[in-house]
Amino acid sequence: QVHLVESGGGLVQAGGSLRLSCADPGRTFGTWTIGWFRQAPGKEREFVARISWSGTSTYYIDSVKGRFTISRDNDKNTVYLQMNRLKPEDTAVYYCARVQGVSDPDNFWGQGTQVTVSS
Repeated sequence: QVHLVESGGGLVQAGGSLRLSCADPGRTFGTWTIGWFRQAPGKEREFVARISWSGTSTYYIDSVKGRFTISRDNDKNTVYLQMNRLKPEDTAVYYCARVQGVSDPDNFWGQGTQVTVSS
């Protein structure tokens, strides 16, 4: 059973920073690529970033490139998303998931963590 736990969200002013964590207590990450996704109110869930098992390959959507950094600690079974220079349009519930291909989630979703950026 895949059960990922996201944390680290909160309320921050525009320009601020947050670091999200995606924990894998069931140790199901294996050699999977892991991705972060987000869903803003009234919008579909969108892919944000991904990181390979080794951590040597990362990919970001254009709107977060240069502001967000994805990383992982396989010893701790945790993936992180460092978010800097946050913008109001980053407001969303953020989720992590195992990723197949470019950005296809395997659809085992956790509860997500809310990020709210005030202007």
